[in-house]
Amino acid sequence: MRDLQRAIDTIAAETRFSGVVRVDGGDDVLVAKAYGFAHRGFGVANTVDTRFAIASGTKGFTALAVMSLIEEGRLSLTTTARSVLGEDLPLIDDRVTVEQLLAHRSGIGDYFDEDLERPITDHVLEVPVHELATIEDHLRVLDGYPTKFPPGERFSYCNGGYVVLALIAERTVGTPYHDLVLQRVCAPAGMADTAFLRSDEVPGRTALGYLDTDGDGTNVLHLPVRGAGDGGISTTAADVASFWTALFAGRIVSKDRVADMVRPHSDVPANGARYGLGFWLAASGDVVELHGYDAGISFQTEHDPNTRLTSTVISNTSEGAWPIAEHLDEVFTPSGQWQPSNEK
Repeated sequence: MRDLQRAIDTIAAETRFSGVVRVDGGDDVLVAKAYGFAHRGFGVANTVDTRFAIASGTKGFTALAVMSLIEEGRLSLTTTARSVLGEDLPLIDDRVTVEQLLAHRSGIGDYFDEDLERPITDHVLEVPVHELATIEDHLRVLDGYPTKFPPGERFSYCNGGYVVLALIAERTVGTPYHDLVLQRVCAPAGMADTAFLRSDEVPGRTALGYLDTDGDGTNVLHLPVRGAGDGGISTTAADVASFWTALFAGRIVSKDRVADMVRPHSDVPANGARYGLGFWLAASGDVVELHGYDAGISFQTEHDPNTRLTSTVISNTSEGAWPIAEHLDEVFTPSGQWQPSNEK
């Protein structure tokens, strides 16, 4: 592991990485190191237990909260969004199902359409961010986007679809979405440092999200004051490791349900990957992934359930995670083993 640590240190220095890198082999922590600053103005360094926002990494948690309701019989994969939304969001096709939303195959219009190329640091929200604290608040963000294609026709990554899922879950049980995720996903996984934090009430041991490698500009005016189903949760690298262990042990939802979530539901050749229900999947093999990318946030975690090898790169800058994540991809072979080294 010393070779791997040296390589990570080199990339971190060359790119001025800010964040945490962690590699776990089963129950053993093989690499865990922090770099850069959680707060540049006050010179507060990141530590291995600093909390970071993970943007779309949240989608896996939303999917699991929904799946837990399906296991209880309160929803089904064939439940239509319309049956829960009523007259809200009238441009969503009446045929769209929970399964299609989970698989990014719903065809609904997206408030943040990733097929449209634009800088990640653009201001895309047309509603003042301080007014977006609850899931119901996001109805104004979601409304007005016409259908892109008939439900089920193809894969198209859709952020808004996961906000709709959060709304469906919340209305189904009458419990706020944020509480549902904490109760049904984080608690059984032992993720004590994971929470939906407000950007105007940042507690200690939490990194601010910086737009660039240099400067003091943060993402506070780019994102909702409290995230929704498509992003917004903050966590630590250690909690991410706990999450993967709990997921595949069947402590969040049953192992059979997990197997359905991490089997391919779509091939996504443009991304060199496949997609399940809430999770990215490697182009081949069994590696399961969560990604997050937004203004002031970059995150990638990969887990091989066969070898229990996990890598997590989490950064409080917009592009910071990618060079180290790409290096880990290169040394992570399809068999799930680190490439041989003369040193351990």
